[in-house]
Amino acid sequence: MKIHEYQAKEILQKYGVVTPRGIAGFSVEEVVNAARQLGGNVWVVKAQIYAGGRGKGGGVKVARSLEEVRQRAAEILNMRLITHQTGPEGQVVHRLFIEQGVSIEKEFYVGMVVDRGRQRVCLMASSEGGMEIEKVAADTPEKIHKVFIDPIAGLSVQQAEEISTEIGIPEQSRSQAVKLLQSLYRAFDESDASLLEINPLALTAEKQVIALDAKMNFDDNALFRHPEIVALRDLDEEDPVEIEASKHELSYIPLDGNIGCLVNGAGLAMATMDIIKLYGGNPANFLDVGGGATAEKVTEAFKLMLRNPKLQAILVNIFGGIMKCDVIAQGVVMAARDVQLTVPLVVRLEGTNVELGKKILADSGLTIISADNMADAAQKAVNAAKANA
Repeated sequence: MKIHEYQAKEILQKYGVVTPRGIAGFSVEEVVNAARQLGGNVWVVKAQIYAGGRGKGGGVKVARSLEEVRQRAAEILNMRLITHQTGPEGQVVHRLFIEQGVSIEKEFYVGMVVDRGRQRVCLMASSEGGMEIEKVAADTPEKIHKVFIDPIAGLSVQQAEEISTEIGIPEQSRSQAVKLLQSLYRAFDESDASLLEINPLALTAEKQVIALDAKMNFDDNALFRHPEIVALRDLDEEDPVEIEASKHELSYIPLDGNIGCLVNGAGLAMATMDIIKLYGGNPANFLDVGGGATAEKVTEAFKLMLRNPKLQAILVNIFGGIMKCDVIAQGVVMAARDVQLTVPLVVRLEGTNVELGKKILADSGLTIISADNMADAAQKAVNAAKANA
C-alpha cells in the first residue's frame, strides 16, 4: 500500500523527523489559504500522486507571492502528470501540498527497504540526492552507501554516525542526522513499511538537517495491525480493477498483453507469465487466487480478466495442494457459465484430486482446452489467442 507525501510526513513527524511546515489542499483556494496560514514569502506547491519524478514532470513549483501560489496551484491541480513512474498515460492530480520554502545548501538521499536475502532492513544513503538519484545508482553506484540493520539492536548511533560521515554531513550537523536516521528506522519498523525514501534530505543554510520529501509504502500483509494507515488509502490513485480485486482477496495486476492468467501462488503465477512469453505470447495480467480459493472467488477472477478489451484467451494453471483440483474445476465451470465466456479457455491442473478435477471439466459440456503440463498449456494458450485475434 502507498500513501501520499504529506501523509508520510505526518507519520514521520510523530517520530521526531524534522520536515518543512506544510498543509494539504484539495482546491486552489485551500492552497492559497494554507500559504497565508504558513506565512513567509516563499512556498513550494507540490502535486500529490503515487509516483516519483514529480519535479521533472512539472508537478513541483516554487511560488514567491500569494498570487503566484494561486497560479501554480491552478496549473498543477487536475493536470495529467506524466513521470517515469506513471507511464505515458500519466496520473491526474487531485491533491496538492504546500510547504514553506527552505534555503538549501546541500541535498542528500536516504532510503530504507527490506533485504530479504539478509533478512534485515537496508539503509541506503548518498551524497547525491535530488532528481537524478536513479542516474547516480546506475552510473556511480559507489556513491550509494549501505548499512544492514540488526532487527534486535536497531540502528545504532555508531552506524548512523558512520553513514552520515560517508555521505558528507558536516560535523556540526551530524548529531541531527544521527537522530533523524534513527527516527526514520523506528518509523519504518513500527509501521511495517516496505519502503521509506527521503529524497532529498536537505542541509539548510542554517545547518539544519531536514526531510524535504517523503515516500512510504507498507506491507499489505501487516495492514491488519495498522487501521490508521489503511484509512490513508487514496482510491483515486489506484486502478479500479485492482480495487475490485482486493475486495475479493485476489492479487491482480493488469498488464498489456492478451492472455489472461489465473494461477494459485505468486511463484507459479510468475512462472506462468514467463512461459507464455517464452512461447511468443503476452500475459494480460498477474492474478493469484491464493491457496483457499472458492468457486465464487474464481468467478470474480474471471470477471476481472474479462474487463480487459484486449483479452483473446485465458490460461488457468493450478497446482493443487491446499487448493484441490476438483474445487478449482468446479469454480472454472461455474465461472465460464456465469460470465458466458466467449474467449478460448486453456486449463492445466496438477496435484490433489487432479483426476476428479479433469472429469468435472470434461463432463461440463463446455469448450475447454485441456493441457498436460505448463509448456503444453502455454503453447495452446498462445495459439488460441492468435486464432482468436
